[in-house]
Amino acid sequence: MFYLNPTPVTLWIGISALLLIGVLSVISWQRSPHRKRTAILESLRCIAALVVVILLWQPEWRTTLHPESKPRIAVLWDDSKSMTTADAELPLILSGTTPVVTRAEWVKKALAADLWAPLQANGANEVITQPFATPPADSASRAGTDLEAPLASLLEKESNLRAVILLSDGDFNLGQPPVAAAQKMRLRNVPLYSIPVGSKTRLPDLDLLSVSAPTYGIVGENVQIPFSIRSSLARQVRTIVRLRDGGGRERTKELIIPPNTEIYDSLLWRLEKEGAATLELSIPVADGELVATNNSRKFNIAGRPERIRVLVVETLPRWEYRFLHNALTRDPGVELTCLLLHPQLGPATGKNFITEFPSKLEDLAKFDVIFLGDVGVGSDQLTKEQCALIRGLVENQASGVVFLPGPQGNQTSLLDTELSDLLPVVLDAEHKTGMPETVASPLNLTTEGRKSLLTMLGNSEEENPDIWRRLPGFYWHAPVIKAKGGTEVLAVHGNRRGKFGPIPLIVTKPAGSGKVLFMGIDSAWRWRRGVEDLYHYRFWGQVARWMSYQRNMAAGQRVRLFYTPERPVPGTNITLNANAFDPNGAPLQDGHVAIDITAPDGRAQRIELQKNDSAWGAYAGRFKIDLPGAWKLRATVIGTEDKPVETTLFAQGVEIEKTGQPARPEVLEEMAKISQGRIIQLKQLADLGAEIDSMPEPRPLENRIPLWSDWRTIAGLIAVLALFWSGRKLSGVF
Repeated sequence: MFYLNPTPVTLWIGISALLLIGVLSVISWQRSPHRKRTAILESLRCIAALVVVILLWQPEWRTTLHPESKPRIAVLWDDSKSMTTADAELPLILSGTTPVVTRAEWVKKALAADLWAPLQANGANEVITQPFATPPADSASRAGTDLEAPLASLLEKESNLRAVILLSDGDFNLGQPPVAAAQKMRLRNVPLYSIPVGSKTRLPDLDLLSVSAPTYGIVGENVQIPFSIRSSLARQVRTIVRLRDGGGRERTKELIIPPNTEIYDSLLWRLEKEGAATLELSIPVADGELVATNNSRKFNIAGRPERIRVLVVETLPRWEYRFLHNALTRDPGVELTCLLLHPQLGPATGKNFITEFPSKLEDLAKFDVIFLGDVGVGSDQLTKEQCALIRGLVENQASGVVFLPGPQGNQTSLLDTELSDLLPVVLDAEHKTGMPETVASPLNLTTEGRKSLLTMLGNSEEENPDIWRRLPGFYWHAPVIKAKGGTEVLAVHGNRRGKFGPIPLIVTKPAGSGKVLFMGIDSAWRWRRGVEDLYHYRFWGQVARWMSYQRNMAAGQRVRLFYTPERPVPGTNITLNANAFDPNGAPLQDGHVAIDITAPDGRAQRIELQKNDSAWGAYAGRFKIDLPGAWKLRATVIGTEDKPVETTLFAQGVEIEKTGQPARPEVLEEMAKISQGRIIQLKQLADLGAEIDSMPEPRPLENRIPLWSDWRTIAGLIAVLALFWSGRKLSGVF
């Protein structure tokens, strides 16, 4: 039927407008010499005015659907993976005792019981039963629970719905908030009665939450495998974390996990050969633990050979420089270049030496790490333009820079250059030459330093603190006031404190795409005492590899590709960074870089990266991971025939639907309250039948079509106006 919904104001405005237009149309018709044509035109004018006024009164076309079947009561039950949690206590009405069963078994027993008969007594109601959130067989890892969708779908399909009974643990992880469906039910006068299933407290369990391993490591070197474990046991647990590969090789670490807490730790793993390998990290099932499926995780990591290009810039050949030069020269994975700017003798010459700082971008861009010793801006040292080049290399091409200040205090002159922002510490300009020590002072590792791979001098994390305590001390340190914000302090002065606390001496920070390390002592060479090269070589080798890690994730002749995060999960946005070069090795100035992406299911897409405004050939882009598995990336410079760079990104399959989680009856209670229902127990089903019978019959469904916003109405009005305008033109009336 046709309905109008005018307000008193719009009603009188519309009537007045129609009367005025009608009078004017009659006057126009009477004065016209062509009354027939004028009558048609004025009729069109009146019709258009009438349509506009009716639209102002908000017309609707309403149809009423009267149900032809009995009122229905829908029983929805949760069939998700979380319902396999064994923490549901059977009531006496279902069992002679009160055993603990899975939530799914509890629901099945409840549905099979004779407690639902009162709901359909005397044939007053029809009871329908259906599950929801059943995990698909082909993608169980991506299965989840949506509490809103099944209720909303039920309201759309059922025209004679009287009430809904929901059996669930209340856990949801997909879709819209469940209260949205409860609000729709309230508008339909369909109450929701919720029956919560499961325990509100977490099951006794040890859950290996995550493993954040790097995507690759250097053959013959240790990689750090961070992980996190959550305990919901009410007691302290002493356990062993075990990491093993397919060949049976393994590393273990003992852990003490406090009750009801989450801990973060890591394990070292030495890569013995090239190629991809699958590792498994696991913890044994503890006494009293009820969920054993989340005690292990598998991941992939690749072993690669290396060739790290390092540039060392220094003035005087002090002891720190000499032993650093020896350490990097003898490292088979490092290609060393030195620039020694002696203030009296001039630049040094010889094997691995250059006589001037690289002047071309292509010559500087090849270096993965730059060590800046006791060198600054001045005559026969660096220029401000060269400092700007170093900063550009670090921020745009993911290289690293190591600041190694010395007793000459030359590095304080860098505070007036673009390298100032890269320094991770605030230096005291009044003590440029640093602070001497009369006795040997130790370095103390911070909490971050004890976990960092940079400061890992032992073969295991257990022996590392003892090694640092035995290291020879230092007799000089840089004039550091404090660390800047956004940095990570790995070691501090063991004897002195400043006004901001312990003096930071080993500090790191990210800088654009690259990394920065500040080493505020000049006595690392003393670590060789009694052990020769063991700790000294290991430390500087780890520094070089840590700084060049991202830069060498996937490198080719014309393109270098790296991405973050390394171990994404479905739903994560991946940031892609690429550096492109021309045939001469210089950063690409004019050109385009494309990434061909192949998903684990075979889907292919191409994205074109955007170039930044610098002259470093840096490109960036993003895409979204939506599946677990191996994503193949292929980077090319568009328009060239060079071999593309290919790499594989492994997305970890994360089960969003987990077992062992506590039930959430508060969600069900809120939904029931909004829909004007309530929380019930199984034994209340008999009374619930009488309560539902006392409710009024479901109202007929009313379908409303708002004609005032329907496109067909607007199209008709435009057609009438077009006819009127055309008629006036043809009749010669303007």
